[in-house]
Amino acid sequence: MTDPTADLDGVSRQSRSPGRCAGLPRRQNCPVTAPSTTDLIDDRHNVGRTVLVASLMTLLAGVVWSFGAVTARQAAHTDAWQYLVWRSVGVFAVMEVLNARKHRRPLVRTAFADGPQMFIACLALMLASVAYVYALKNTTAANAALLSSITPLVAAVLARVFLGEHLSRITLAAIGLGSVGLVVMITGGGGGTTAHSTIGDIAAMVSAVGFGGYMVCIRSSATRDWGPVLPGYAAMTIVMCAAITVANGNTLYPSTHDVALAVLHGGAFIVIGTLLFNAGSRHVPAAAMAVFAQTETVFVPIWIFLLVGERPRPTTLAGGAIIMLAVIGKAGLDGRARTSPSR
Repeated sequence: MTDPTADLDGVSRQSRSPGRCAGLPRRQNCPVTAPSTTDLIDDRHNVGRTVLVASLMTLLAGVVWSFGAVTARQAAHTDAWQYLVWRSVGVFAVMEVLNARKHRRPLVRTAFADGPQMFIACLALMLASVAYVYALKNTTAANAALLSSITPLVAAVLARVFLGEHLSRITLAAIGLGSVGLVVMITGGGGGTTAHSTIGDIAAMVSAVGFGGYMVCIRSSATRDWGPVLPGYAAMTIVMCAAITVANGNTLYPSTHDVALAVLHGGAFIVIGTLLFNAGSRHVPAAAMAVFAQTETVFVPIWIFLLVGERPRPTTLAGGAIIMLAVIGKAGLDGRARTSPSR
């Protein structure tokens, strides 16, 4: 995609267009004219349209991701490990096929040969994905989505520990408010009172740690191509979860219905959502991205209620609302702080 802002700092492309110089001899240079007001207005409109489209793409990415919770819950005859095997097969196959069409070397080779940071990013994303699917299988979908939405707050703490980034008062306040939301959700019994639901709640929070670690890896080298991480973590997940499945005495092919749902989750929802999110991130500020990414958290309970019939408890919604307020409020205040003039 051509950057539509490129003409705002110099002469517009229209001032040099062939139509304006068509009557001049070939060796005579075309005179460069100053951009007109109309040209500048058109360029700014193009910028505005690009940002709008990019924002819609990032919002849509969260909506696409949210459908994965439905497929995970409807694959009733697979446990988390079996489901993860086939979900990862979908991610790996689609990413490598798309990459092969560009005649590039396999992404998975780059993932495992491009240094320790890339490998750590793969590990972090594997932890996040395994924990999130385990949460979906063992607690309510609303709990899994809302508890894991503390990712931006966890990432801020990890960035402080590993990158030495400063924790502002806004971040500290958001972490405190988010912690209140976690307490409300967990003590309110939003996921039930069984051992499985408690482990599921813990898994959802572990997934936030994994995603936070992945975000820190990306932040440590923003200009690096992190595309190989997706097939890299998928390959690692296939090996680990297949080994656990066999060790538990379960089959690797539970049913065609459940396998199809898992492959759909990985090959369609994860890949398409990620491609939309990455494309939109080139034109949307980081603070806004943190807000837009929460569409997944918002839509997971909605789809589960409409398509599966699972109704979240009031304490789940109350605690989740507090967490969302902390995350979105931090993003908004951070964005305002960056755009306000320095004094």
